[in-house]
Amino acid sequence: MSLFGAMRTSISGMNAQTLRIGAVSENIANVSTTGYKRQRTEFETICGSNTLAPYYTGGVATHLQALNDEQGSVQLTGRSTDLALRGTGFFVVSDDDGTPALTRAGAFVPDADGRLRNAAGYYLMGYDLADAGAQASNGYSGLTRIDVNQVALTAKASTSGFLVANLDADAAVGAVSKTSLIAYDALGHKTKLDIELVKGAGGAWSGTISGPESPVQVDLAFDPATGKITSPLSVAIPIPNGETVTLEISGMTQLAAPFAVSQAGIDGHAPSQLDRVEIGADGVVAAIYEDGTVVPRYKLPIANVVSPNNLAAVDGNVWRESLASGPVVLGEAQTGGRGSVMAGALEASTVDLASELTTMIEAQRGYAANSKVFQAGSELLDVLMNLKA
Repeated sequence: MSLFGAMRTSISGMNAQTLRIGAVSENIANVSTTGYKRQRTEFETICGSNTLAPYYTGGVATHLQALNDEQGSVQLTGRSTDLALRGTGFFVVSDDDGTPALTRAGAFVPDADGRLRNAAGYYLMGYDLADAGAQASNGYSGLTRIDVNQVALTAKASTSGFLVANLDADAAVGAVSKTSLIAYDALGHKTKLDIELVKGAGGAWSGTISGPESPVQVDLAFDPATGKITSPLSVAIPIPNGETVTLEISGMTQLAAPFAVSQAGIDGHAPSQLDRVEIGADGVVAAIYEDGTVVPRYKLPIANVVSPNNLAAVDGNVWRESLASGPVVLGEAQTGGRGSVMAGALEASTVDLASELTTMIEAQRGYAANSKVFQAGSELLDVLMNLKA
């Protein structure tokens, strides 16, 4: 073992501890960064000795390991566009040029155009539910920027609806059961559909749907063995100044229980102003209008990779896929092991300040000890240089 070898080994030790302090410095600097994932330095021994030659000194190498799979604490903010992920996965964002990336930093606010953007300038991406078709899972195709611009809700004529109810099988002949539904014409005017069902002989029922210009008559037949409706399964109801509404009634039954409506609804809506935007745990972004109408507008995909700790970090607290991380796979929240979306909250940094300060002290001590080895080697070289023949 030479003195130069010992000095080189101590230099590698000092370099390693310097890089460790650098990682600690970055962690401490980001202790308040939303969605930040801490890093740690791993050491690797470099062996210099072998059995075929005299002993040679080795050294140490360092590797920076990202801990992207750690869950940060979730802090409530009360802002509907602040988003946190509880569990695995990443939000999909894009920069001004449209280049996609992944992030856990969910502090989004609408820009001048109403598009959700975080502090680093990345736009939140999702699928527009108005576009039909399957959503790609192995790429970013079909994604668009989430727009929460406060645009008035235009009128939409009703075209379809459903009614699930039970008619009392023990009701006397001539008994009447009533309910109502609201439909909309092309201008958004409400049309009340009054449904009156009268018990007939042999378990049959006759119905009258009032509200259209001409009442709609319908005769209902049920299977005596199961109580399920056999005909008709749907009813066409023309709406004045609107469309023909297809009312699905295949879920109706005639059982020995009082008349009750369990589910009912008709699409369409009147014009209204936007009241607020809500984002569900499943990632659906819905617009809530002043009249109470709820319109799902977007769905946020949640991205996953096989090895999240090997994602390539990019400025702005975002990551992109790398060869070591594996390809990005998109899916819905709460499916395939992906986490759930929590609106009105942010994920805090995973940095533990006390732990980082402890690591910094350890690195400082390690650096000082390696510098002592270097100093000792330097002093021994001075002795050799001053030897007299």
